[in-house]
Amino acid sequence: MALTLQSAIRGADKSDAIIIPSKPKPLIATYADLKREAASFQQKLAAIGITKGSAVSIAVVNSYEFIVSFLAASWQRGIAAPLNPAYKQEEFEFYIEDIQSAIVLVPRGAYASNAPAVRAAKKFNAAVAETHWDESLKEVVLDVKDVGGLRGKGREKVLKPEADDVALVLHTSGTTSRPKVVPLTHANLTRTMKNIQQTYQLTDKDRTMLVMPLFHVHGLLCALLTPLYSGGSMVVPVKFSASDFWRDFITYKANWYTAVPTIHQILLRSPVPSPLPAIRFIRSCSSPLSPTVFHQLENTFKAPVLEAYAMTEAAHQMTSNPLPPGKRKPGTVGLGQGVEVRILDDSGKELSQGAEGEICIKGDNVTKGYLNNPSANASSFTANGFFRTGDQGKKDEDGYVIITGRIKELINKGGEKISPIELDNVLTRHEAVSEAVSFAIPDELYGNEIGVAIVIKPSKTLGEDELRNWVAEKLAKFKVPKKIYFTETMPKTATGKIQRRIVAETMQKQEKSKAKL
Repeated sequence: MALTLQSAIRGADKSDAIIIPSKPKPLIATYADLKREAASFQQKLAAIGITKGSAVSIAVVNSYEFIVSFLAASWQRGIAAPLNPAYKQEEFEFYIEDIQSAIVLVPRGAYASNAPAVRAAKKFNAAVAETHWDESLKEVVLDVKDVGGLRGKGREKVLKPEADDVALVLHTSGTTSRPKVVPLTHANLTRTMKNIQQTYQLTDKDRTMLVMPLFHVHGLLCALLTPLYSGGSMVVPVKFSASDFWRDFITYKANWYTAVPTIHQILLRSPVPSPLPAIRFIRSCSSPLSPTVFHQLENTFKAPVLEAYAMTEAAHQMTSNPLPPGKRKPGTVGLGQGVEVRILDDSGKELSQGAEGEICIKGDNVTKGYLNNPSANASSFTANGFFRTGDQGKKDEDGYVIITGRIKELINKGGEKISPIELDNVLTRHEAVSEAVSFAIPDELYGNEIGVAIVIKPSKTLGEDELRNWVAEKLAKFKVPKKIYFTETMPKTATGKIQRRIVAETMQKQEKSKAKL
């Protein structure tokens, strides 16, 4: 029988589930507390008219109220729709209109201050409710400020979710087109939870530091839902803070964490705790991890680093490097985890081992298709049901997947296909380079030329010619960057993810602005 987000929570009632390191004292919720609170919040949602298919947008930071409201919405057969609370009004409007939100949950005080999410909700007649943890009442409050389109709906029955219900909708990043809506069912989510639990052999003895935002599939599936499935626990700060990370990690006895490479690099630049805590493993996902940073992490924190590969459409994880004694290979994203992985050509034919093509997957965690987007569905799935990731890659002799780039991001220089990830990995080996992002720039002669954005390490210096000469010693001449942009900070998304298109646009805009001065 397929699980739901209600039946997949498996921790012992008296065991700790959630630790919020707030002041003056932390909020610690057991599994019994969490289930009771989610059930209570579900009743509150039902009382105002939330029922099967109602979209519940959650625009609050990582918190106990986020976790409770997310679970409650899915238990009520509603559709949880987490949103970045830092969005501007126009961004909120896009997402609220796109999924026709029934209600938008916001932090305490947001309604009185007429916050961007509130203004957007009002524009599309969505109900608005503030939610927060009330320490005196010992409950998560649902304070409805505007009933919007729920007016006159009346009380709904408290429902029990089914495996095929859509529990979560998220939008793709929209790097090459309008963001697509990805519906994920309880069955999709619980399958990923099981896959991740098995990959890392998570048990009730494990506790993670949850540093990824919960409006993103990475934090939501790997750091929140999977520990609940394995009976483990998590420490949930409001946001990632390098200065607080190790203090909280040690105080609350965490033993693993998962994050984007940006966060790993920040921790490498921060003071290392002494003595080091016992770290069972460090997981990296959502952006390519350079072999240089891989080795720095393992050497600094004395823990195995496991790079994984994930997509929203797959309810997060698709592949991962295994725990020891399994072989972990820097520069690869490991083996399929609960999914079938094939490298296919444009016609959908499987390529031979070692040949480059599109990475395609099939599994119970994969969405059945985008919402209201038949053209995207037609182009994204093969005739035999494999999902086309849009990533180019190959398998090595052991079947480990190597990503060579997004198909639309490959640099095509006069017919030579150049992997931007390969260039990034080489550039970050230079002793003065902290971060490097390569991308295509238009060129009349070759079609594409190579541009690269570089962040230099503090106290180091580096010139364009010096870097080009260094690259020329490592790579073929046609892979040497034509344009080098030096920047103090690399443009990133709210989740710390680097999108090449955004970096390229930002660097070229900055150059044009300087030229006008």
